[in-house]
Amino acid sequence: MILSIDLNSETPIYSQICNQIIKAIAKGQLKEGDELPSVRSLASDVGVNLHTVNKAYNALKADGFLIVNRRKGVVVNNKEAYQSTEAYETALHSQLEILVIESIARGLESSKLDEMITRIIEETKGGLS
Repeated sequence: MILSIDLNSETPIYSQICNQIIKAIAKGQLKEGDELPSVRSLASDVGVNLHTVNKAYNALKADGFLIVNRRKGVVVNNKEAYQSTEAYETALHSQLEILVIESIARGLESSKLDEMITRIIEETKGGLS
């Protein structure tokens, strides 16, 4: 698994790792039961501290995306484990609200925002087989 890490980004490295793994799951590039590299292996491949990868894996495990299997190591969990919940939807609403409010303050037309969201959805779902 090759991840692209931007060391100059304001987004923490562990968040970049989480985001890319979730994106791969959403696009169908990672499926239930797929094995991920060990913490040491991924840290070496990406060129980051192993504690950073461990933090990302633990965050993804806490969110239900990954499980630790004693035989296989870190694997993608089944979809039921990370399905949308009311709590998730409430948190998502709060995050989206901030982005939408900022977009309005910056003068972004709602049609442009709709277009951007639709494109992201189509690009992501287009990756599903």
